[in-house]
Amino acid sequence: MSRIDETKEFIPVRIAVLTVSDTRSVSEDRSGDTLVARIEAAGHVLADRQIVKDERDEIAAQLRAWIADPGIDVVISTGGTGLTGRDVTVEAHRDVYEKEIDAFGTVFTMISFGKIGTSAVQSRATGGVAGGTYLFALPGSPGACKDAWDEILALQLDYRHRPCNFVEIFPRLDEHRRRK
Repeated sequence: MSRIDETKEFIPVRIAVLTVSDTRSVSEDRSGDTLVARIEAAGHVLADRQIVKDERDEIAAQLRAWIADPGIDVVISTGGTGLTGRDVTVEAHRDVYEKEIDAFGTVFTMISFGKIGTSAVQSRATGGVAGGTYLFALPGSPGACKDAWDEILALQLDYRHRPCNFVEIFPRLDEHRRRK
């Protein structure tokens, strides 16, 4: 079973938060606020925070900019993962992924099912890796952001988490680029 190995030192991760919304401003961004509060409470660094419209090209451009930034290790977006015509966050994420973390969406759905039942099928939460950066797309509700952070990301972004975690493999995410 998973656990935190207190003999290991905590390593803070630099995380950017992207809210995808046609209508929200930072002052109205409860989901973004939820993520920021949890990131900082866990001891990680908020590297940047932006809001972009539900436009696939704009979302992908912001993701690519953060992937290229050596000061950002992880990007968490919130919003635009549903089924409506304006929900294009998942497609934008997949435009930039080198590898998708399929089990992230599966585990998120399992957690959501326990809380909202069959309504969990309407979420398309996803995760992936590009350019040595982890990317996660979460639904736009504060509850979904809490669930994803508290039950998945807080553990996987903690170097002390055992049996394994995302942080310990950071150095290997772009090893294919270093091969001769």
